[in-house]
Amino acid sequence: MHRLNVKKLGFAFGLTGAIIYLGCMIVMTTAGQEGTVVFFNSLLHGLDTTNIMRMDVSLIEATFGFIQTFIIGWLIGACIGAFYNAQIKTEN
Repeated sequence: MHRLNVKKLGFAFGLTGAIIYLGCMIVMTTAGQEGTVVFFNSLLHGLDTTNIMRMDVSLIEATFGFIQTFIIGWLIGACIGAFYNAQIKTEN
């Protein structure tokens, strides 16, 4: 079996999470509050997001969220790669 490159898998997860975060930012910017609520209500199987949707997110807060999402994604991907590699039996 092939071993996974932990850093590359972490980067792939982190970048994927950051792109999803960017997509959320684009939806919120272009659709307005009502459109954003409709979008996320549909995405979350009818969960009502009206009371938790906050549209006054500052640029610095969005930037930190973007970076944090990348870091969390990287850590998840790196852990998955490391756990996967740890389960592979080495050939003697």
